[in-house]
Amino acid sequence: MRTIVFDIETSAYPFESLAESQREYLLRYAEKEPNEKIKTQKIDDAIRYTSLYPFTSKIVAIGIYDIEKNKSFVYYESNNREEWQAEDKQSQFKGLDENEMLKSFWKIIEFADKVVTFNGRTFDAPFLMLRSAMLKIKPTKYLITNRYDKSFHIDLLDQFTYYGLTRKFNLDFYCNAFGIESPKSKGISGMDVKNLYEAGKTKEIAIYCGNDVLATSKLFKIWADYLDI
Repeated sequence: MRTIVFDIETSAYPFESLAESQREYLLRYAEKEPNEKIKTQKIDDAIRYTSLYPFTSKIVAIGIYDIEKNKSFVYYESNNREEWQAEDKQSQFKGLDENEMLKSFWKIIEFADKVVTFNGRTFDAPFLMLRSAMLKIKPTKYLITNRYDKSFHIDLLDQFTYYGLTRKFNLDFYCNAFGIESPKSKGISGMDVKNLYEAGKTKEIAIYCGNDVLATSKLFKIWADYLDI
């Protein structure tokens, strides 16, 4: 059985590059705020959140971890078609454009028996599918299965909250709770991706994404060993 853990990192397009009607739509509530200080904050937040939408941002890294092979593959945005390995030889990195990243991802997922994510049902999976459609790429698997069906897609955030019965925490919080090295321990978090991308540091984003899937795979092992009853 082939089980694949995956994670993505995204970065927004410049807000000014969006159509005027799109910008107006995204700022429609913020513009109605009478308090100028609060209005400015709401505008900043609306622009910041554009990195979460597949229509206003793009994928800059995809991390894939094959549990059976104990290998990870990270595709990241790069103008150079470069390939390199992490020092531990466990992770392979490859620089591609977004179109090639998605095509490579779907080739791997086509042969997966299970996929594992952290919050992937509400973010990574729909983002991947919608970005693929925008780039005229046909997904090989439907990732957004029934929420309570664990036979193909296992979203660990669903599992560790018992489908919303208990409070949600981020991946870093769960990693610390279960004694797993957190991706944030390397000094980078998801909040840093935008600044790293704008600085052209896509390799740093790729490494962070690779650490994310490794941490998720370890959290999955804890769930599989002790909670998958």
